Amino acid sequence: MTTHELEWIKGGTVTSPAGFIAAGTLAGIKEYGPEPRLDVGLLASQRPAAAAGVFTRSQVIGAPVEVCRERLPGASIRGVVVNSGNSNVATGAPGLLDARRMTALAAERVGAEEEQLLVASTGVIGRRLDMAKIEAGIAALEPDAGSGGDFARAIMTTDTVSKSRALRVTVGDRSYTVGGAAKGSGMVHPDMATVLCFLTTDAPADPEWLQRTLRVVCADSLNMLDVDMDTSTSDTMLVLANGDAGGDVVDAANPAAVALTEALREVAIALTRELARDGEGAQTLIEVTVTGADNDADARRAARTVVASPLIKTMVTGRDANLGRVLMALGRSGASLELDRTSVYIGEHCAFERGVATDVPYQVLSEAMEGDEVRIRADLGVGDAKATAYGCDLTEQYIRINADYTT
Repeated sequence: MTTHELEWIKGGTVTSPAGFIAAGTLAGIKEYGPEPRLDVGLLASQRPAAAAGVFTRSQVIGAPVEVCRERLPGASIRGVVVNSGNSNVATGAPGLLDARRMTALAAERVGAEEEQLLVASTGVIGRRLDMAKIEAGIAALEPDAGSGGDFARAIMTTDTVSKSRALRVTVGDRSYTVGGAAKGSGMVHPDMATVLCFLTTDAPADPEWLQRTLRVVCADSLNMLDVDMDTSTSDTMLVLANGDAGGDVVDAANPAAVALTEALREVAIALTRELARDGEGAQTLIEVTVTGADNDADARRAARTVVASPLIKTMVTGRDANLGRVLMALGRSGASLELDRTSVYIGEHCAFERGVATDVPYQVLSEAMEGDEVRIRADLGVGDAKATAYGCDLTEQYIRINADYTT
């Protein structure tokens, strides 16, 4: 097996991999969120890139999702143009024309063909895009290698902070870089959780292999994320691999495939954790790990059910170490378990061991839930499969944010 090393890049962004440029600008589409309200962004490769995508499974989808599905997977994609503040969903044929127009305008900015650009939109549903503002915004974009942070800010909606990561993976005598940016704060739940997520790499990759790999990466990251049990119409996760670092094309037969997959997964999971931490109104990141499951599907199902439970979320909000809520969620998850083999840990403390509550004092368990991150682990005792899900607590601020979202 080929060995490899991973190294996180401080301040890394989507433009950390060689050959990628980006930009973000204020066009006046988004009228909410933290300053500065950048709301149109462009991420581009300076050479044609292999690209793949996974999208929402909702039956109500945005025009940008339709355009991306038509063009992916692809071997000659040049980038993606994004706006926040308006999702371009439920806008009919005019909305589809608007999405295509965005790709045509963005293509002009980077000297590409319209079909080489992808598009994503996020924000309010059911309103037509103000194309005059969009066109002015795209015209103002001046992409460069140092503006990955501006791109990450331009894709935000109710997020309070931008999310960017990058790492370097070394395989033998060659190094590749993987970068990423994501947004998502509310309407987030598995089924390609409600986010926009863009991954970049300067590794050369086969488009079909990249598509299969992205599905695996998504299964371990965004599809293990929950904020509020609602999924969006615009969920989009894209990866572009431009080959700027050289070397043989990575596919299933290439020894570098394992390393590149791990690098993509690590960046995606890091972004997922940041998305969970910045859930609307959130104060606490919740990490739920299920071990000892009968199979991978059961492990994922159980972990997602616990992290998505409103009672678990409020339990964490109040630092109320209510063991019964964890058992309740496990029991209704549909995962196979035997109670007399099941154990539950809150933090590092075993609160329930093989069917019986332990004598760890409630106060100790409650103190284990202090801080900005709470870990819950459940061992189902019936197999070897494991999975981790990510979520956040539920606070009064979540209600206030969503009560006033369009007003």
